[in-house]
Amino acid sequence: MRKSSIFFSITLIFFIAAIGVGVAYLYMLKYDKQKYTQELNERYSIVSRATLYRLLSQPINQEFEKELSVYKMSLIKDGTFIKDALQNGEALQKISSRIGSSSVYFYKKNNYLLIESLNKKAILLEDSAFKPYRQQILYIKLIFGGIVALLLILYLWILRKIEPIKKIKREIDKFASGDLDIDCEMRRDDEIADVGNAFNNAVSEIKKLNSSRRLFLRNIMHELKTPITKGRISAEMLDDGKQKQRLISVFQRLESMLNEFTAIEQISVDGSHLKKSSYRMIDIIDEAIDISMADIKSIEATVENDLNIEADYKLFSIAIKNMIDNGIKYSQDSKVHIFADHNSIDFLTKGSKLPKEISYYTEPFTQGEHSNSSSFGLGLYIVDSIIKAHDMKLDYEYKNGYNVFKFNHL
Repeated sequence: MRKSSIFFSITLIFFIAAIGVGVAYLYMLKYDKQKYTQELNERYSIVSRATLYRLLSQPINQEFEKELSVYKMSLIKDGTFIKDALQNGEALQKISSRIGSSSVYFYKKNNYLLIESLNKKAILLEDSAFKPYRQQILYIKLIFGGIVALLLILYLWILRKIEPIKKIKREIDKFASGDLDIDCEMRRDDEIADVGNAFNNAVSEIKKLNSSRRLFLRNIMHELKTPITKGRISAEMLDDGKQKQRLISVFQRLESMLNEFTAIEQISVDGSHLKKSSYRMIDIIDEAIDISMADIKSIEATVENDLNIEADYKLFSIAIKNMIDNGIKYSQDSKVHIFADHNSIDFLTKGSKLPKEISYYTEPFTQGEHSNSSSFGLGLYIVDSIIKAHDMKLDYEYKNGYNVFKFNHL
């Protein structure tokens, strides 16, 4: 349990409260025992003085026994019992005075008071009101036991009340990983339930928006695909000339944009949509070069022997294709160098250092300083999204006059 967690804090508070109750119980026990002993000694002292004065002046009679009953003391007349009590009983204390002495004995779970006067008269009194201290503290134990039980019940009740926080955290973790299939609905009437239900409603709305976005993109791509295809075919049927090449170039650009939108529609953060398998890196790079339609002389690829990668073949090829396009477009010599090994995939282009951090260029519709009108700023955004779905990240460094873009493993 983390020390910063709510559950730990609540447990610590109740633990301290339990310690406080325990300390209070011990102090109360000590105080009550002192009070009990003091009251017992005071009663025995009063009875002892009264009895000693009586022994010195008057004989023991029924009137004296009635007086003793007021103090709930009774006279023991059985000589054998007296002898056993004095021999086998535990002497607790003895108090002497100028007219005699008194001793307290504990025998057979009761207290007895032995009173001896100076004229050698002695009697043994039984304390009829005596109750052992263990019985006296029973009510204290019950009170503090009740307090501890109440604290425990409150502790368990509070833990039960905040238990849904763990469920909400688990669902939030799922949501953070890209899983929108969560359930935080709670049929309770408290603030935690309000938070869970609000989060549940928010995720439901996000799922609806996400579904609408996908449907929108698919509809656009479906509606655009047919006229682009027809336009491309019509352009090919024209006589060779500058106008034909311009039209073909326009339709190629539109087709490229459509492919980029397709990639955007397929990308999701958790990568659950990916069709991953093991492919040779050289085959993926060859596919990227083919779909980029770039001049093979503008690309130099150095790939480690037998290098395989777990990837979605189509999407990863698009990511490399975009890196090739950007490299050729913005390099000073219109060339891009690719180096791939088990550690990373590097793309080197000759040119000036990027004026901003790489995170700026991976935002959608962001253009570089030397971008032209044909750039819609989706290239690096798509690259970054695809490799994130493959548990990789896009890094950048400037070295020896070259811009170096790296696909590094997380």
